[in-house]
Amino acid sequence: MTSSSNPINERSFRRLALLTVIAVFLLILVGGVVRSTGAGMGCPDWPRCFGQWIPPTDVSQLPANYQEIYSHRGYANTEFNVVKTWTEYLNRLLGALIGVLIFFTFVASAKAYWQRDRAIVGFSFLALFLVGFQGWLGAKVVSSVLAAWLITLHMLLAIVIVGVLLYVVARTQAATMSVSSMRLSTASNRWLLISSGLLLLQILLGTQVRETVDEVAHRLGEMQRLRWIDGLDLRFYIHRSFSLVVLISQLLWIIPVARQSTNSALIKRLAVATGSLLVVEIATGAIMAYFAIPAWAQPVHLTLAVLSLGIQFVVILFSYREVVMKSIPDRSLATTDKSGSVTTL
Repeated sequence: MTSSSNPINERSFRRLALLTVIAVFLLILVGGVVRSTGAGMGCPDWPRCFGQWIPPTDVSQLPANYQEIYSHRGYANTEFNVVKTWTEYLNRLLGALIGVLIFFTFVASAKAYWQRDRAIVGFSFLALFLVGFQGWLGAKVVSSVLAAWLITLHMLLAIVIVGVLLYVVARTQAATMSVSSMRLSTASNRWLLISSGLLLLQILLGTQVRETVDEVAHRLGEMQRLRWIDGLDLRFYIHRSFSLVVLISQLLWIIPVARQSTNSALIKRLAVATGSLLVVEIATGAIMAYFAIPAWAQPVHLTLAVLSLGIQFVVILFSYREVVMKSIPDRSLATTDKSGSVTTL
């Protein structure tokens, strides 16, 4: 069976897809900044901002009765804040840019992989569909005046989009790798799955703590920031203590994988990267717990956790390649004829 393959198109696609993944992680970070700084309602309408495509830079550019106009969006007793407005607006612009990147990722996938691996095209389209749904959900978050459960759902959907894109990237890479070098021991695989599940649970629990922080911050105000921790409920203490369980479960697969000589250098680097990110992530959690939840630490804490989970997901995909990517064409079983076309044996 013969099919043409364009290595340049495939290489360009992998770079574009990886760039898109990085951009989504950046959006998660920026979204965390928006939430931690209270800028979520910096633009009280959607898709415009105060009825304008380019937000105002001064209150004089708004109608005199803007507080009355947007009173149903929480502005009855809220004054215009240019920093919060532009923080939210830049968050929206980055989201729009990611939508464009994912669209081009889908188009490039069809050009590079339609004949050889249509699953890549299918998952690229799924990412495009999900990012469109994410935009709609973002509008609902604004219209609900930042309903906590919608914010959490918005963030979780971003994690799903990351997972879909990582699958696309991993699938394009896996075809050029040796299967045997990707396999982990039975014990390492078991702890990899368990620790990934525990980390996801910890992230979900963290979103619940974040909602509680928002409630306490609204009740006590910025001037009482030192008292925010005291106002949190049992979920915060469970989340804090559970981080030790997560760390131990992670080390139970990271250390053996890093030491195993038969594992590929890529798998070892991914394992070490996961452990390093988790240590820093836990450190930022400690900083929040003991230093009055500084605003900068919250988005960093979340982004590091999601990034660690994303790397683990890639390791799982490579380790279980024969299961989750069983239909992938294997270039190790291919030869090239004189015309330059690839013949799969």
